[in-house]
Amino acid sequence: MIKKNADPVIMILIFGLFLSGGCKSGNGNLSEIDREPVIEPDYSGVTIPPNIAPMNFSIKEEGKSFLAEVLSSNGQRILIKSGNGIIRFPMRSWKKLLEGNQGGAINIHLISIDNKGARKKYKPVGFFLADDPVDPWISYRLLYPGYESYLEIVIRQRRAESFRECSVIDNHLLKTNCINCHSFCQNDPDKFLVHIRGSVGGTYFSEGSKVVRRDLKTPEMKYGAVYPAWHPGGKFVAFSSNSIVQSFHASQEYNIEVTDLASSLVVYDVERNIMSPVPEEDTVKYMETFPEWSPEGNWLYYCRALETDDSSDFRSIKYDLVRKAFHQETFSFGKAEIVFDALSIDKSVSFPRVSPDGRYLVFTLHNNGNFSIWHKEADLYLLDISAGKAERMSVNSDETESYHSWSSNGKWLLFSSKRTDGLTARPYIAYFGSGDKVGKPFVLPQKNPELYLRMVKTFNKPEFMTGRIPAGPRDFERASKKEAEKAGWRIY
Repeated sequence: MIKKNADPVIMILIFGLFLSGGCKSGNGNLSEIDREPVIEPDYSGVTIPPNIAPMNFSIKEEGKSFLAEVLSSNGQRILIKSGNGIIRFPMRSWKKLLEGNQGGAINIHLISIDNKGARKKYKPVGFFLADDPVDPWISYRLLYPGYESYLEIVIRQRRAESFRECSVIDNHLLKTNCINCHSFCQNDPDKFLVHIRGSVGGTYFSEGSKVVRRDLKTPEMKYGAVYPAWHPGGKFVAFSSNSIVQSFHASQEYNIEVTDLASSLVVYDVERNIMSPVPEEDTVKYMETFPEWSPEGNWLYYCRALETDDSSDFRSIKYDLVRKAFHQETFSFGKAEIVFDALSIDKSVSFPRVSPDGRYLVFTLHNNGNFSIWHKEADLYLLDISAGKAERMSVNSDETESYHSWSSNGKWLLFSSKRTDGLTARPYIAYFGSGDKVGKPFVLPQKNPELYLRMVKTFNKPEFMTGRIPAGPRDFERASKKEAEKAGWRIY
């Protein structure tokens, strides 16, 4: 019998003898199954970074016990025995599998053993290692997937290279008020902001471990600042200023809909604490939302729809992808130009995110509106900006794909998907080699690979980070007890 804590070399030898003995002619004790085993999560054929946490999984095949032999291109091997079908990789052994194996592969050979000792050998499960690392930290908002309660909302940060995780903001320390959008300046954990609603409401800016609470709504603004986007220089933040209504429908397709009544764009000067409007010279009235800067900061992308007086006709609201040139020296904007005409194909755009090299833009495309999280048909599309061509990405499923972000090197895409159950969003990662070389997505690995099957909370707005956020829940609690700094207003 192979012990769980047996010497790895001895275990490998035993495993080799075990396999060779079972494959001898005339020995019917081992059956070779002409397919891969079913595992959860499904990691078969994925491309992973060389600095990802162990890809633990559970085997969804019948058996009293299981054996897994893991082989890498660099000659490393691990043997794991499991009595419950859960395969967990020791951290040290996992790192050895990955070290020096960039561009290589890892293959997992699995055998199931039943009560009578009969064994089934499956085709190996394989995945590939990219040359490019992923950002070492990830953040996300963790909350229940419904709309009726926000008693438990927390923003967590997780080390992508291990299972280390901790809270950044906890609404239990903020009088259980709602925590809204968080946004980073170019994946920088030392420079980010987050909206808090309610009795300690405001926009909280974190620079290092220093947290400042500000009130960005000035008397000149009809509505508050909502969806943010940091200018790459870190001096400005573009916001949409929205009047939003939540509707409930007796429709299985759209039982919840979040709709703009009115929205416009403003830019906030972080250093001067001043708000300024983004001018719109067009006489047609539009709703403008979800701003996004180009990596050089000379273009402001956003979503734009015709303004409507009838929010009940929500199916008719369609957003195009638009951009304006920005001249930082004079703080002036050019005329709006349509980048992707979604209205012409009877669709709507949300969440534009430009790649770090400025060549590509990923957006969410859905039937109507701009709040794709409740749209089952929402898919991710990749736009080649210079060619003006957009295509549906291979990373999509039959369920909702919504918020997405780029790694700082532009080689990895992190997005939320409801493909597991149609209700709870999970963080998925996909390799981005080029526009025509996108890897099969994989869910963020967990120490317990069955966590996603039992967890009822949803992972919202996942973001890559180049490091750990130094600020913590108590820093935000202290900031919440101070009076919010009022922003000024200026028209350039």
